[in-house]
Formats: sequence, C-alpha cells, structure tokens
Amino acid sequence: MAELLPKLCFDPADLDGRIWLEIGFGAGEHLAWQAEAHPEALLVGCEVYRNGIAALLRRIEQGGIRNIRLWPADARDLMDRLPDASVERAFLLFPDPWPKARHAERRFIGPANLPALARILAPGAELRVATDDPTHLAWILDHLPPHPAFRWRVEGPQDWRARPADWPATRYEQKAVREGRRPAYLRFERRGPP
Repeated sequence: MAELLPKLCFDPADLDGRIWLEIGFGAGEHLAWQAEAHPEALLVGCEVYRNGIAALLRRIEQGGIRNIRLWPADARDLMDRLPDASVERAFLLFPDPWPKARHAERRFIGPANLPALARILAPGAELRVATDDPTHLAWILDHLPPHPAFRWRVEGPQDWRARPADWPATRYEQKAVREGRRPAYLRFERRGPP
C-alpha cells in the first residue's frame, strides 16, 4: 500500500478529459469492475476507509488495472478542486444512510452537496445512487428529483428495482439482500448546461 498508493493518487491539476467518479468505493469491487469493463475511461475513487483502499490496491495489482486513480480523502474536497463539467459518470452506492433523524444532514445527497455535484457533472452525465435503507431512499427522492439540475431516469418500477447489467453487485448489496432488505438502484441524468 505504501508503494502503490502514491503512484495512483489523483491530482485534479493533471486532468485531461472527463472522468468517472465513485464516491465511497468500499472495498472497490464495483470500481475495479467498471475500470476493467471500460478501459477507455479514467475512474477516480474516493474513500477514507484504509482497509477499503488496501483491498482495492490488491485488486488493481492482481488485475493489472491501469485506469484507476484514488482520492484517499473526503470526496467533497475533490469536488471543490474539479473543473466544471469534468465528470461523465458518478456513483454513490450504498453509502451510510445515517438513519437517525439527527444525523440526516450528514447524508451525501442533500442541499450541501448537490450544487457542487451538479457543477462537476457534464450535461448528460449519469449519476447512479443505490441504497437498501427505506428512510435513506425517501431522503434521496426528496432531494434529487426536485433539483433542477437532475432528471430521474425512470419509466416504471423495474427501472429502480432491478440492477442494470452494467452495474455489478457490491458486497454491501449482497449483505442487504441476505438480510432481507430490498435495494433501490436510481439513475439520474445531469440536465444541461452546467
């Protein structure tokens, strides 16, 4: 970890083109899958959990993955440094739902972060959000669909009840399903212009 992590740390000043951004990648199984499936994309993963970073570094090393960069700090700090419309796709999968009412303001999707997220997403960019917590789902739906920068890509229940084929399962999702919770898979499009 001490040797590989510094080589893969993302520097927004070096950005050339658009990136795919995963906020809170956990152990990195989704990020690694997306990187292998889309070698033409540069994927940037944000995570503060050291064991998750170490797990992803092992995946990168074992798989010879070359198109992942890491931001081992708070995603909000990176969003402040990214240029406008620099993200082509963003993922926020099974984040901490902060289920207690007094902690709700800590949720990533909300009034504090949506303007910055809207700023960095390119017109037409996709934002994928998943949760298995009903309270968190209601919170997300209270904040994202009404926001003028985002359009919920949904035509019917199957659009959020079934995980798309190009969206691999994470271990958090598998745990939720084992424990009888039903995940929701939400896809939003960034309206233009930024």
